[in-house]
Amino acid sequence: MALSASLFLRQSQTLAMTPQLMQSIQLLQMTHAELNQFIALEIEKNPLLEMTSGDEMHGSERQETSEPHSAAVEHDHYEDGEPASFDRPGDVYDSATSATGEPMSEQLDVNFENVFPDDTIAQRADAPELLGQWKSMQGGSDSGDGYDLDDFAASRVTLRDFLNEQVPFSVHGAGDLLIAQLLIDQLDEAGYLQADIGEVAGRLGCAANDVARVLSELQLLDPPGIFARSLGECLAIQLRARDRLDPAMAALLDHLDLLARRDFASLKRICGVDEEDLIDMLSEIRKLDPKPGSRFEASPCETVVPDILVRAAPDGSWAVELNPDTLPRVLVNQAYHARVLRHAPKNSADHAFLSECLQTANWLTRSLDQRARTIMKVATEIVRQQDGFLVNGVDHLRPLNLKTVADAIKMHESTVSRVTSNKYMLTPRGLFELKYFFTVALGSAEGVDGHSAESVRHRIRGLIVLESPDAVLSDDDIVDHLRKGGVDIARRTVAKYREAMNIPSSVQRRREKRALARVSA
Repeated sequence: MALSASLFLRQSQTLAMTPQLMQSIQLLQMTHAELNQFIALEIEKNPLLEMTSGDEMHGSERQETSEPHSAAVEHDHYEDGEPASFDRPGDVYDSATSATGEPMSEQLDVNFENVFPDDTIAQRADAPELLGQWKSMQGGSDSGDGYDLDDFAASRVTLRDFLNEQVPFSVHGAGDLLIAQLLIDQLDEAGYLQADIGEVAGRLGCAANDVARVLSELQLLDPPGIFARSLGECLAIQLRARDRLDPAMAALLDHLDLLARRDFASLKRICGVDEEDLIDMLSEIRKLDPKPGSRFEASPCETVVPDILVRAAPDGSWAVELNPDTLPRVLVNQAYHARVLRHAPKNSADHAFLSECLQTANWLTRSLDQRARTIMKVATEIVRQQDGFLVNGVDHLRPLNLKTVADAIKMHESTVSRVTSNKYMLTPRGLFELKYFFTVALGSAEGVDGHSAESVRHRIRGLIVLESPDAVLSDDDIVDHLRKGGVDIARRTVAKYREAMNIPSSVQRRREKRALARVSA
């Protein structure tokens, strides 16, 4: 059969992943902070976009921009396709003359201090703690009244700044100061020295003995334990400062691996002490700080803000709602768009730019609205599936997977996975990530999958907490207890769950519980 070229038409349907669709998918997976950052960047690029709070949605300062529509939370209504207008003649005057707390010189960009010296705002002191000693300083007075001490915040002292203040009192000589400065630069966040003495000596071209001598002097600085190269050395420096580093304690620090395994019998033999002395040594070690430099960490503590709020309704059901603090209120300034288009030629670049901005703004508001609706659907279904958990606690947490939720709300599993990533739900039982409610199913003694892995881990933790020093449960004993409760589980699964919860083995727990029992007795 001869080969020949032919021309024909074929119709087919394909799903095209457009840039806007990809961006909508990314919006669904973003956290609250990431979403606010993305919207802030869009507002900088798009003059038609504005972000406002709920109190400003019905404020009086929008007599020119009108009341545009909002995505994700509130929607403003137009009559006959025209934006609603605000005929309130007193708003302009009220907003201009209201006391906003901002000086008039900043509003009008004029400085009146030299013209009306009696009407200027009070000068704030540079150092409020010196007001009682220096009356002539700026903002000073005899009484110091009217100054808010909460507005004065001292800068946070870092670990390197704290050490640099002590170094001149302990280290002398230009060469030793250079070595000390290089060693300070090699400290990590915990205060440990991450450098070798030989490498430091080779870099500075000095003897290794000089570096070791300077290091020994730096190890005497505060906080105790600083400039240590290992955990044992860090604890030894702190014990030496307390005059508690005897030969028995030094032998204990050389065998911290035995202490981690709770091998108290071997430690008593190596240290040459009895059980009472060993317990005293362990209590002394518990008072030490294994990371002396961590108190100077400047990283702020981040608070988790829930995306969904769940509370009990009066009729006995659960009320599920989105947290309004995590939903951005994005407005499209339709009035500004119409006003600019009236003065811009039809085929000009400004007209095309504004049309593109309007299309992007409308897409963003629709995407945010769809994101909120999707999160609400998934959260509502999770609450419906895990009603027993909300009523009775972790023991009644049901096994749940993404497919079950996706089929119930008629969405794809990947969509549910994106929604549950880095989203949190505040319930009467506490704050939980949405991923927490999705656990695998474990077989029960009756042959049905009725137990969640998280609930089984909770039972294992409860059994271990209630065990006595003379009746410590092994993994096989835990398996027997769980099977009596209707959970069919293997011993290796119990061991895996126990290790994931950082619970030691039965041998280590027995040693520790017996030691603690003798101390309490």
